Amino acid sequence: MKYQSQKVAQAYFICAMALFAIQVLGGLLAGWVYVSPNFLSELLPFNIIRMLHTNALIVWLLLGFFGAAYFLIPEESEREIYSVKLAYLQLAILMIGTLGAVGSYLVGIHGGREFLEQPLWVKFGILVAALIFLFNVSMTVLAGKKTAITNVLLMGLWLLSLLWIFAFINPENLSLDKMYWWFVVHLWVEATWELVMAAILAFLLLKLTGVDREVVEKWLYVIVATALFSGILGTGHHFYWIGLPGYWQWVGSIFSTFEVIPFFLMMSFSFVMVWKGRKNHPNKAALLWSLGSSTVAFFGAGVWGFLHTLHGVNFYSHGTQITAAHGHLSFYGAYVALNLAIFTYAMPMLRGRAPYNQVLNMASFWLMTGGMAFMTFVLTFAGTIQTHMQRVIGDYYMDVQDSLSIFYLMRFGAGAAVVIGALLFIYALLVVRKDEVIAPGPSHKASTVAGE
Repeated sequence: MKYQSQKVAQAYFICAMALFAIQVLGGLLAGWVYVSPNFLSELLPFNIIRMLHTNALIVWLLLGFFGAAYFLIPEESEREIYSVKLAYLQLAILMIGTLGAVGSYLVGIHGGREFLEQPLWVKFGILVAALIFLFNVSMTVLAGKKTAITNVLLMGLWLLSLLWIFAFINPENLSLDKMYWWFVVHLWVEATWELVMAAILAFLLLKLTGVDREVVEKWLYVIVATALFSGILGTGHHFYWIGLPGYWQWVGSIFSTFEVIPFFLMMSFSFVMVWKGRKNHPNKAALLWSLGSSTVAFFGAGVWGFLHTLHGVNFYSHGTQITAAHGHLSFYGAYVALNLAIFTYAMPMLRGRAPYNQVLNMASFWLMTGGMAFMTFVLTFAGTIQTHMQRVIGDYYMDVQDSLSIFYLMRFGAGAAVVIGALLFIYALLVVRKDEVIAPGPSHKASTVAGE
């Protein structure tokens, strides 16, 4: 760690991991409700469990992005963060808003719009926190060195924050409501978040492989161009059946097909950088997470997204367990694994320790990735059967759900593996034995730390 202000990232990462634990435990609880539908039905209804699961996911991923920005921007800009106090104020606002939203959900107060259920005051709090963040990081970058990584990261984070304004727009017309709703949800995860992902991944591979910056930057700009080109009009695959004009079926199908390209490029970029790399970095776990993120993102967001994005297929598969399969694998690969990669890389430096017990960390990678892959296959099979029975044959919805019970049981088992992996990751990263702490002194080799 080169700059003292980078320490602020540690607070973000720890808060993110706490919410990560809550998120996966909430997901496991929701998975069990599919097996036993009346479980906690009066005390904690399924719709509330699902809100906690999805909202915790969004918030902890954002905390990871913000923390990553506060960690990498000083190194890229070659200067301290403009204001550490503002960074901590931003974190406090986000955590108070999160606790307020959870409390509201538990007593039945929510906005009712999926992913955007937060009460109005919480939405304003998130907006204020985003503005504080944008001011803080923009002032840091403007006063320091500019690089492709900071340019792309700032573009993604600025667009991400500005798109949040659409969360306040809630028209009475249902078609318009869903259209504006997708401006937030789709243009976050399939456009602006991809820019953030590409920038963080580029930073990690630059540090872990030692490849020339010029090579990384060329790849980065190509990835960004394809992500924006495909992602913006690719929003059309959500407009098929919500009452918008029919031409969206063709626009959505064509541009959604191109959405596979940036994820394929990110996967190729990662492996090419490792192949060309000349640095034998001690933090092998961070490299594993980086490669795993780009690979799983390609299959989850790219391949599984393409499986049901064409309007002729989507007509039958829309809203089935195939959607759930795609959603789980794509979020895990593109954003969850990416955050865990930057945590794995940065935390040893932030805590002044060796790269910990990397075996446990890598074991958590295989547990989570294996569990998520199995869950995806199970849900894909369940969704295929559901599509045929419900949408083709015309069986009743609840009769079809009864027929899928074996798949839901297997999904729960896969979810348990993911939860164990997540808790193991947090243990490996935060629990330190005394003999692992680095003692400062001139005799200690710099390469022991998971840094440069």
